[in-house]
Amino acid sequence: MLKEILVQVIGEETQVAVMEDHQLVEIYMERSSEQRLVGNIYKGRIENVLPGMQAAFVNIGLEKNAFLYVEDVAGSRKFKDGEEGRNLVSGNLNVHGPHQHQPIEELVREGQEILVQVVKEPIGTKGARVTTHITLPGRHLVLMPTMDYIGISRRIEQEEERERLRNLAETVKILGMGFIVRTVAEGVSEETLRHEVHVLEKQWKKILSRSQYAAPCSLIHRDLGLVQRILRDLFSEEVDRLIVNSRWVYDKILDALELDGEQTSLRQRLSYEPIDLFEYFGIEPEIEKALKRKVWLKSGGYLVIDQMEALTAIDVNTGKYVGSINLADTVLKTNLEAAAEIARQLRLRNIGGIIIIDFIDMESVSDQSRVLTVLEEELKKDKTRAKILGLTQLGLVEMTRKKVQQGLDSMLQRACPYCEGKGKVLSEETVSLRAQKRLLSLATRSDAPAFLLEAHPSVASILIGAGGNHLRQLEQQAGKQFIIKGRDNFHLEHVEIKSLYGQQEIEDLSMPVKVGQVLEVRVEEPHIINGYDGIARLNGYVLDIEGAGAAVGDIVCIEVMRVFRTYARARLLEGR
Repeated sequence: MLKEILVQVIGEETQVAVMEDHQLVEIYMERSSEQRLVGNIYKGRIENVLPGMQAAFVNIGLEKNAFLYVEDVAGSRKFKDGEEGRNLVSGNLNVHGPHQHQPIEELVREGQEILVQVVKEPIGTKGARVTTHITLPGRHLVLMPTMDYIGISRRIEQEEERERLRNLAETVKILGMGFIVRTVAEGVSEETLRHEVHVLEKQWKKILSRSQYAAPCSLIHRDLGLVQRILRDLFSEEVDRLIVNSRWVYDKILDALELDGEQTSLRQRLSYEPIDLFEYFGIEPEIEKALKRKVWLKSGGYLVIDQMEALTAIDVNTGKYVGSINLADTVLKTNLEAAAEIARQLRLRNIGGIIIIDFIDMESVSDQSRVLTVLEEELKKDKTRAKILGLTQLGLVEMTRKKVQQGLDSMLQRACPYCEGKGKVLSEETVSLRAQKRLLSLATRSDAPAFLLEAHPSVASILIGAGGNHLRQLEQQAGKQFIIKGRDNFHLEHVEIKSLYGQQEIEDLSMPVKVGQVLEVRVEEPHIINGYDGIARLNGYVLDIEGAGAAVGDIVCIEVMRVFRTYARARLLEGR
């Protein structure tokens, strides 16, 4: 499999794209104005202890207090009937017998100063999630200075290599501290691991020293920038090419590779190309597709991805694909292709939390197994932990994916200020009915003889009605005069109502033009019924211009021929 990493620096933004076989699978972005928080270490202060939630709020100097769960507090676990062991395979604590957590109120108190690390970015209305279990990642190891156990990456599959690394880990381990051996450590020497442990231990001592003198609610240690994290976590022998478009960043990467003797061989895979890499490799269109709800498959089927705060629902459809043999074969092929694409979309969109997948119904158990196997195999390429829980009684696939930071949509988009993220606005009919209710209510309570209502043109047209019939009915019902005008610059849901008292103002607004008046106006659109005519507006008042349907967008000279309550008829003046 061809694997490439593109590093593009434009202005204050750094973008990194990971491609597998020329297909975009991961995207990372970092802007100078938006600092990443995950991995940062803070000296916090406990603001509130919540026994009912077994959690605490921690002030770390951000806009919102961070959230500390009881299981993320060092020493929170109580063991019964024995022993706490070390699982050298998974890196998890191996416990014999039942266990429970100490109550949060016994572990922390309000006002207490505490060293915490951010493990999850603030998402939506939630603050950052923090832990006292500090981790310091290196290239080959992750040092855990507050937890005394050793773990080996599950991605290292050969048992002989796992045993070798297990023995090396025990040899270089620091008393009272633990670490996890990362996948990239496969084949490295004891000297390399020992040197990295020494570097990470030195870094931890500096952090402790800073924390002693730092003020509460302050940053103690900032994690590496995006490019440095890519070098540490992604750039390995598995990568065929790392392409950079910035000479300054390219030189910095070269310096970093030269300092690490283990990475000097990777220099041959590094190249500098002073071009727009995302345009050359077609990355931007792929990002745009990743922001859409519908994802088309090559066969003609498609996915529908609906993301919510804690849950994502993915629906699989055959779409245009009709197959060639029978229904079962068509469904299986669509589901197999969808399984691979779903795994890619989860990585690309950085979707986390609970994920429900509605594959097309399959009666064959073996077909179901094949689809789940493809999904599992594709998810193995993902460095973010994911777990498939199986099929529900309704035939839905349940899975989870660790949620660490904001998804791609949150990074590049914001909630619509009009629909507030719903993706929908009120219909013209609904807005007109609400406006009508407001107008009649105001007319009943006010002594004003007339009212001006301004709204979006499509709403105004409904309120006026064909030939002004609906407007006349409203005026008869209220016993007042209503002037309704359409405003192109109004949002569909926005309506303004104003009381009118002066007779001259009422006349000027109700009939702003006179017969014989010559005007210069811009033709905005063709007449909705008679395309031969064009429509212009003067402060919301409609001008129906005979023969101007072909002049949309042009400024024309017209003469007003007839004037009505809701519109005026006009004609084009030739040669002017």
